[in-house]
Amino acid sequence: MSFPWANHYKPSHPLMQWLDEKLPLPRFVYNAVGAGYPVPRNLNYMWNFGILAGVCLMLQIVTGIVLAMHYAANAGVAFDSVEHIMRDVNWGWMLRYGHANGASAFFVVVYIHIFRGFFYASYKPPREMIWLLGVTIFLLMMATAFMGYVLPWGQMSFWGAKVITGLFSAIPVVGEPLQQWLLGGFAPDNAALNRFFSLHFLLPFVILGVVILHVWALHIPGSSNPTGVEVKTESDTVPFHPYYTAKDGFGLGVFAVLYCALLFFMPNMLGHPDNYIQANPLSTPAHIVPEWYFWPFYAILRAFTADFLFIPAKLMGVLAMFSAILVWFFLPWLDTSPVRSGHYRPLFRKFFYLLVIDVVVLGYCGGSPAETKYVLISQIAAMYYFLHFLVILPIVASIEKPAPLPFSITEAVLGKDDQIAHAPAA
Repeated sequence: MSFPWANHYKPSHPLMQWLDEKLPLPRFVYNAVGAGYPVPRNLNYMWNFGILAGVCLMLQIVTGIVLAMHYAANAGVAFDSVEHIMRDVNWGWMLRYGHANGASAFFVVVYIHIFRGFFYASYKPPREMIWLLGVTIFLLMMATAFMGYVLPWGQMSFWGAKVITGLFSAIPVVGEPLQQWLLGGFAPDNAALNRFFSLHFLLPFVILGVVILHVWALHIPGSSNPTGVEVKTESDTVPFHPYYTAKDGFGLGVFAVLYCALLFFMPNMLGHPDNYIQANPLSTPAHIVPEWYFWPFYAILRAFTADFLFIPAKLMGVLAMFSAILVWFFLPWLDTSPVRSGHYRPLFRKFFYLLVIDVVVLGYCGGSPAETKYVLISQIAAMYYFLHFLVILPIVASIEKPAPLPFSITEAVLGKDDQIAHAPAA
């Protein structure tokens, strides 16, 4: 983002002058995250989660690289190699638990980041590309997490791989050949484990590349803000450093405390006990369930129980599961309201809270056994999920009467100019 009042990097030390001339990296950092990058002055702590997502990604990459040095992608010894990491490698237990719980922390942070985008309409022009890249990152995260869940080669790893890859067989004509190509055979085995390990190692670096594009796209229009009003004057902004580096530092400290509490005191809380049993193709678990961050989409998949005309229920479930994320790509054009922030859209705000409750219900049903009552609730919740994005959101945008917006970010923070002028001195 370029503003005429933005500070420009002018190194004073001869060494920094030489470096900035030959390789303008100091200038780039200064203008990207330093005092040379103006940011709306009214950002709240909901804007911390972008930085936290980046921290989680780097945590996963670092711990993943070290774990890969000790892991064996062979169906005969994969489970034992994980036990070897836990018991024999120095600090291996912390690396393994840090990586497994880091995935959960990553998804918690990203889900909050996404729903903040829903509420403040961060997908609206001129930030469509930022949003589209963000949804792409989420899809890559889901693929990476699924492949990582297979690697411990426990019961839930094996059967999860079998069930999820089996979904591709629902695609007409090319489904079964595609499934066999993914697995390297007819069932998860050495070939599948090697494929998943290779892709699980590669995809985080692809995610990192898309994150760089995401941040680059962000710096063109600049950050959104809680009021949804664009920056107009210099008084609407503050330098990113030190104001938001300090604010992000506080958020990072809170995150680190919660993450360490999970890592050191409850490391297995979010895992499934069946995954501590070695994979056995002859013994099917009583209740096959993915990791918790897939539960809402798994509930949508299971919500389709009957064929419709010539379309099998399995195929409809697969299409609905992927469509539940793909519909996010179209949000910039589905929500046509000129007002961004949910704070000024009373009707939109009510439906947003209903959406949050709906996703929580879907998550609960996705983690529950496939019993009639949970399937019925999943069907109702899945119906509302798609109605929200495809029907309710466009209708609300056309009929809603939003509250008056402040003239500027400064007015939203400090009040109108006449109120400021007559305010008593501190």
